[in-house]
Amino acid sequence: MNRKTSRGNRWGLALIGSVLFVLGGLVAARGLGGFGSAQTPIVDGGVRQFFAGSGPAIWWVVAIVAIVVALLALRWLLVQTRREVTHRPIRLERSPTGFSEVSADGVADAVAADVASSPAVLSADAGVADSHYPPEVRLRVVADERAPIGELRWHLSAIALQHLRDALNSDHVHAVARVSLEPPPASHRMVH
Repeated sequence: MNRKTSRGNRWGLALIGSVLFVLGGLVAARGLGGFGSAQTPIVDGGVRQFFAGSGPAIWWVVAIVAIVVALLALRWLLVQTRREVTHRPIRLERSPTGFSEVSADGVADAVAADVASSPAVLSADAGVADSHYPPEVRLRVVADERAPIGELRWHLSAIALQHLRDALNSDHVHAVARVSLEPPPASHRMVH
């Protein structure tokens, strides 16, 4: 997920959370008698007359609004699960003759192979999140649950990402690693 989407998610969730917090406070105040007697109905005669006088058209509007809200919520859920990787070449540097480019898939495969070379790693997969320089690498690592996490962290930063920095001739490479720990299969032995 890129930074704009992440910022949008934070603002959207903060806004929805604030509205729900205020509405919850109003309901709690109403229930405690803050707006008169809690025994009076919330939907009074004016609201009933409005809905009765509007005919069936108001229910179509309510249905359309509900569908739009549901579609927006579904879109938001789909965006959360989308894997934003690129297969376009990554531009490394500009020279008088043009750009130097490297395959995003090649970068991802090389990083995944470097990560998988650790004896603590059961499997590794990588993707490049965008084609900007320096690229952001997304790692998905399944590691032996018995492996020292410090050793795995060292291997990621000192071996795999350092090889990537060297290959891209860059001091800064953005990386996000999602590590899950699992018991190794019987055929896999971790070497200390």
